[in-house]
Amino acid sequence: MIDIDIHHPVIKALAALLLLILWRRWAPVSYWYLFVFPRKAVWLRWSWRHVASGCGLTKKRQRWWFTTIPGLVASTGVVRVKRRFQRVAVDTKPWMGLPKPTRNGFRITFHLLDGQVPDDYAKVCERLAHAWRIEAVRVVGSRPGRVTLQGITQDPLTHVAPAVPPTEPAGGWSADDLLRPIVGVLETGAAWRMDFRLIPHWINAGATQSGKSNLLNALIVGLSPQPVAMVGFDLKGGVELSVYGPRLSALATTREQCLDLLADLITVMGSRMLACRRHGVRDIWQLPDTLRPIPVVILIDELAELFLTADKAEKDQVTRTATALLRIAQLGRAFGIHLLLSGQRIGSDLGPGVTALRAQIGGRVCHRVNDPETAVMTLGDLDPDALVAARSIAPEMPGVAVITGSDGRWYRARSGYVSTEAAEQAAHTFADLTPSWAQVAASGLGHELPGSGNPELAA
Repeated sequence: MIDIDIHHPVIKALAALLLLILWRRWAPVSYWYLFVFPRKAVWLRWSWRHVASGCGLTKKRQRWWFTTIPGLVASTGVVRVKRRFQRVAVDTKPWMGLPKPTRNGFRITFHLLDGQVPDDYAKVCERLAHAWRIEAVRVVGSRPGRVTLQGITQDPLTHVAPAVPPTEPAGGWSADDLLRPIVGVLETGAAWRMDFRLIPHWINAGATQSGKSNLLNALIVGLSPQPVAMVGFDLKGGVELSVYGPRLSALATTREQCLDLLADLITVMGSRMLACRRHGVRDIWQLPDTLRPIPVVILIDELAELFLTADKAEKDQVTRTATALLRIAQLGRAFGIHLLLSGQRIGSDLGPGVTALRAQIGGRVCHRVNDPETAVMTLGDLDPDALVAARSIAPEMPGVAVITGSDGRWYRARSGYVSTEAAEQAAHTFADLTPSWAQVAASGLGHELPGSGNPELAA
């Protein structure tokens, strides 16, 4: 029988190592906060001068300094050394605040040197990530003379928990969530909200199996418990959006139906415009509670199908469709009409109508795409670095996309997995909240709406 001395130094070291391994595996958050981050913070502060110099963030400044200059050489061969107090040029690093830990990394605020702007730091984020040996670095905030960076030590998009559809017909949302559904996670670890109140229209581009349809499922699940009307355009015969039929106030599956439905939506927008003018307000959110119209979210699947032409007759239909969509994109925000345009292919070859429409869309979501032009059409007018990030999305990570944030910057994000069955279940669960088209068309004309006066809807 082998006698093991548990007090032996080697045994103690192995036990401590095993404890650290188990701690890191089963409680990674506390392991990061208590064990890893303190060492990381000290190393960040100690190495900042060298990192700033290597990334080009230092500035030359004149400083008074004692310098050593050689003097005369004595006959004995000894060199006389003189010290002189003079001004010399030295590298000055930006002042670094104390790093603050987060679940997936840390945040640091820097004081900008004269002549620096936050974009100078945004351009070297990749260099800083390599210098700090972390996953990524992003600019997450700025104010006069300050910029805040967030370091991401591990990619939170690798494992995103599946979204859980609400099952209670009376719950699932609050006043702050109206038209702000959570659909996934940002690379910073924060929740990804598609905020239609702040960014009224969105483009959702992506190839097959890239996660484009999953984002639509997550959006259906997020909007279904809310008092909003959803309208569908599906020129694939309705096979994509018909499963959400119980929660859709209208669904168009042919080009003729799309034109009729767009004409009806423009009529609704005009009536809401008159209601706002009658009450002396600029948008529907300033109307009295009993007169506030029902917000409408237009879901368009495969945008390219609306703009493809085969003969002269279809060309006229496409022109009318493009004009109607452009009018809604330009005027719809103030009157509670929002767009979500989805498609595998969004390119300038679809015609000038697509280019003009894109200019009115502030929200961009670009999943993995098959051609560079779709990425350029979706993100090209925002930031060249966003194009590089979009083209580097791996096929084995569906749902990952490059998006625009409410702060005007771009982020990597991933939608939580929502199966078509789960979205269909949510549509059936909240089918009683679906307003009829008559209720949508009558809103804003002085008729009291079902559920009007609801303080949550008035938020």
